[in-house]
Amino acid sequence: MGEWRVQVSVRVSQETRAELEKYAAREKRTLANFGAVLLEWSFEQLKTVGSTEQLLKCKVVRQRRPKD
Repeated sequence: MGEWRVQVSVRVSQETRAELEKYAAREKRTLANFGAVLLEWSFEQLKTVGSTEQLLKCKVVRQRRPKD
């Protein structure tokens, strides 16, 4: 019968919101959809490592993108 969705509100700085909107637009997603993808992915990572403390210790090496 379909998936039930709930709304989640998060407070972030204006700068963070603007940057999130840019990334969402680049991926052709709405901000709500982009946020849901990030939240679901990050929660799966949290469940895997067990705590936010452990999760924050994980580092991702950021690759430089060539300028368009």
